[in-house]
Amino acid sequence: MAATAWRPFTIWLTGLSGAGKSTVAEQLERRLREQDRACYVLDGDVLRNGLSRDLGFDRADRSEQVRRVAYVARMLNEAGVIAIVALVSPYRADRALAREIIAADAMHEVWVSTPLHVCQARDPKGLYRRASAGQVPAMTGVTDPYEPPLEGALQIDTAGHDAMACADRILDAIAVSGHGGISDDRC
Repeated sequence: MAATAWRPFTIWLTGLSGAGKSTVAEQLERRLREQDRACYVLDGDVLRNGLSRDLGFDRADRSEQVRRVAYVARMLNEAGVIAIVALVSPYRADRALAREIIAADAMHEVWVSTPLHVCQARDPKGLYRRASAGQVPAMTGVTDPYEPPLEGALQIDTAGHDAMACADRILDAIAVSGHGGISDDRC
């Protein structure tokens, strides 16, 4: 498919901390750049050091983080850039708002459904260890809920597939759908 055949869109990776969202986002960026497509990764951890450094992790602040990131993704899309969002974004209502902000036909939700026990074993930032010690009071998947997508999202699990295979599966699903939506499928 020629580089001009795709219009800009957003890939929204959601899932627990340690699920592999950032790693898959990096592979998506690599693959898209290999195809000479303009793209940019909006990683939740990076954004919390700048754009959202004033936010905490309670429900209201998490909702505000999603709202801000959705507007940045929309602006990137309007500038002709594919946005790749790697953000826990635990609440369905917030992801629905993101879809409204970005545009329903331009946002592809991907649930990185890696099981909690795998995420806890990985624990790249030590959050699960700190949560079990009572130092992280609002840990998504432990003390706070994670609401998985109900329908329409591609589901991938990085416990059983490497990040490159998952990135390829995501890009294949977008290409097959004409990037009007991703069918419910598992990587």
